[in-house]
Amino acid sequence: MLLLSIETSGLNCSVALSEDNHILAEKSENTGKFTHSENLHLFIEAVMQQASLPLTALDAIAVSAGAGSYTGLRIGIATAKGLCFALSKPLIAIPTLQILAHQAQSDCIIPMLDARRMEVYSAVFNSQYEFVTPTEAKILDEHSYQDELNKGKVTFLGDGSNKFAAICKHPNAVFIPDAFPQAKDMIPFAMAKYNAQDFEDIAYFEPTYLK
Repeated sequence: MLLLSIETSGLNCSVALSEDNHILAEKSENTGKFTHSENLHLFIEAVMQQASLPLTALDAIAVSAGAGSYTGLRIGIATAKGLCFALSKPLIAIPTLQILAHQAQSDCIIPMLDARRMEVYSAVFNSQYEFVTPTEAKILDEHSYQDELNKGKVTFLGDGSNKFAAICKHPNAVFIPDAFPQAKDMIPFAMAKYNAQDFEDIAYFEPTYLK
């Protein structure tokens, strides 16, 4: 299955082309500001050219579903929808925090995306990257996630985890601050959805904004 993955939920703009679970090409950049409208279509063109394949060869297109930046999500999803409609390909949507969680290996994983001030978008995942608690907008304090931390090691990652690292003194907390959602980490989840024929309605699908 030939899959194009698009991740634009934050400052990172990331595109990957894969066949089954093998990455054929990828392009990613984080300039510290939103340049998705300038770069996304160039990145898509670059990965297809690198693999010497036309867009018509794709079997499906996967996109980050949020939560995340309003602007980034709109650009990524509008692009994915346009390609799916023009090419008559199915659209697969993957929660952004699940994509980010895939970068960690732990019994308890809590990815965090910066949502300004002391607020983050977060969720709790188990070692199989399954949701334990749903995505939410959470205001952090020193007592956040005490139940999880008291049970054992918890890995926090993402640009929002920096805020929690500054106030969390629990010995079971492990932090991976410089992690951003990557298109390549969408592949296993998108493959599972493709095999289950779990597709989005191209006309009506909307991202998860939360606020």
